[in-house]
Amino acid sequence: MFERVQLPDVAAVARRTMLGALVVGVLGLVVLLLFSQNWAALGLCIGIALGMGNFRLVVRSVVKVGRRTEGNKRRPLAMNTLGRLMTMTVIALVLAWVEAPLGLGIIGGLALFQFLLLANVTRSMLKAGVAGAAFGGGGGLALLFGSMSLDATSDASGTGEGAGAAPIDVHEVGEAPDGAAGGGVA
Repeated sequence: MFERVQLPDVAAVARRTMLGALVVGVLGLVVLLLFSQNWAALGLCIGIALGMGNFRLVVRSVVKVGRRTEGNKRRPLAMNTLGRLMTMTVIALVLAWVEAPLGLGIIGGLALFQFLLLANVTRSMLKAGVAGAAFGGGGGLALLFGSMSLDATSDASGTGEGAGAAPIDVHEVGEAPDGAAGGGVA
């Protein structure tokens, strides 16, 4: 899925997610402290920090594995990510057993960060769909799902395999005449 999101989009998603997590984390911290939930406030901050750290490590792993020319690139990336997620889950569950509000705050912070990341990825893909339509490519969601297109034209045979139903290749979209990347987010 992310192989079809262009690099400027990934950078924008990362920046919006990190800033959004900081804002929501500070707001959550203030609200929880107002309700005298000190352990939950600490857990929320730890959970958001763990989510941010995990995201940074995933990005670093993707770059590292992407530089390799041989072997299976997906397996090491999946195993590293799975190992980190398992470690964070065990830590959160142990802390929830020791001090319930702290552990639940960590789980809530992790979930909040993941929700923000998913919302920003969705936003970026939807924007790419709008921008890609301007270049005739369908962009965003059409790129994600392959053969889906924004216009449902069909050929004379009525099979629905007209101009709009062909899969879109990212390499065919190329660059726009003004030098802006096709399907990207401005």
